Amino acid sequence: MNTNQHRMEKLTKGLASKSEKMRTLASAGYARADIARFLGTRYQFVRNVLAHDEERKARRAQSPVPAAVPSDRAGPAKVKLGPDGRVVIPAAFREVLGLKEGDVLIASAEQGELRLLTIPAAVRRAQAIVRQFVPEGVSLVDELIEDRRREAEREEQYG
Repeated sequence: MNTNQHRMEKLTKGLASKSEKMRTLASAGYARADIARFLGTRYQFVRNVLAHDEERKARRAQSPVPAAVPSDRAGPAKVKLGPDGRVVIPAAFREVLGLKEGDVLIASAEQGELRLLTIPAAVRRAQAIVRQFVPEGVSLVDELIEDRRREAEREEQYG
């Protein structure tokens, strides 16, 4: 194993997702193409993850968070149950999560706790669950496309 690969292995050891590994390697100065080769994934996937992060940072820079509120967390806070079971989410939480009036949240009750998830957080959670059952380096999208192509070929052959 060359020194570069050894360093990349060392930097990414213990990181749970490919996205985390991509971010870590990019912040260490590795090129997107090198990251893609190292992780055995497509360049476009690496580009999308890193470009999305850059866009998010740019959006945060444009709308500064008040100094009293940390940029990535808020709480704990006391809330009161109102008429018809209504709960008002404190402004600090709405700002941290980027929530605005009309946004949809997913509610669940687990072990005596009420949990509210944003749709993107629920999607990330679902992706993490699916990821546990998909072997490393397997692309479900590529497999689906290949299955569809085989089906189309069979339909053409057998009508």
